[in-house]
Amino acid sequence: MIRHRTVEANGIAIHVAESGEEASQRVVVFLHGFPELWYSWRHQMESLAARGYRCVAPDLRGYGATAAPPDVASYSAFHVVGDVVALFDVLGLDKVFLVGHDWGAIIAWYLCLFRPDRVTALVNTSVAFMRVGATIKPSDYLNRLYGPTYYICRFQEPGVAEKEYSPANARNIMRRILSMRFTPESSGGKKPEAADADEDKPLPPWLTEADMDYFVSEFERTGFTGAINYYRNMDRNWELAAPWADAKVQVPTRYIVGDGDLTYHYPGIQDYIHKGGFKVDVPLLEDVVVIPGAGHFIQQEKADEVSDHIYDFISKF
Repeated sequence: MIRHRTVEANGIAIHVAESGEEASQRVVVFLHGFPELWYSWRHQMESLAARGYRCVAPDLRGYGATAAPPDVASYSAFHVVGDVVALFDVLGLDKVFLVGHDWGAIIAWYLCLFRPDRVTALVNTSVAFMRVGATIKPSDYLNRLYGPTYYICRFQEPGVAEKEYSPANARNIMRRILSMRFTPESSGGKKPEAADADEDKPLPPWLTEADMDYFVSEFERTGFTGAINYYRNMDRNWELAAPWADAKVQVPTRYIVGDGDLTYHYPGIQDYIHKGGFKVDVPLLEDVVVIPGAGHFIQQEKADEVSDHIYDFISKF
């Protein structure tokens, strides 16, 4: 059973979904990605609650029933990490097991850099750790790699992406994105794109019309600006995090990715993940799990498998 409430933390109202025994000291906090909601973790929340864990999944700022500040600069990683740590405090959580996906994974990496004292262990999915000390701004790198028409590049200027990502078109947008698949063989070598899917195709088997209705109803209400503002802070995050340029993630970690995830096919990423660079930056990385046949939305596509991997890892602590 999922319980819902709204709490005040870090100066904003945060919607939180919870499952499991509230008195349990073994707490898992789930951070969702773009363009998703707490709902993306529904399967894991059910599975881990049944195994004795208290599960907490907020809508991140700008999403769902959580507040959406109007200032683009209010969506930096520092603000969102601040939200999550403040949420820990409001809920009385000293240390947690942390699980992230996509932008939620990026926020989880930052949180573990800034406040490793609050995290017992980390399970991150989809997005591998990206060193803060890169010598080029993220937006410049993506422009050089893919050009200005790449979706993250298009997202940078306020108002431009909103014309494409209109709340009135939320159903088509969510159908395209959630049905997205990427492999080098199927892409013909073109750049990975956030909406590479045919909106006329039926939903994938892991996603029901009721699931789609939930996502769509929320984005029809809120629009996509809050979600897109995370991308508009990539360069700001890079600048603000400069003091952590050489920092390591000193938290026990398991990383999970699908072999059909676009993030697993960025240039050089597989060498980084499998040939030692990842382990240098995340010294307590215990293992990397690559799930065959899984795309980007791995916690929904391979729900039972991901739930079991999370439980297998965090049950050691």
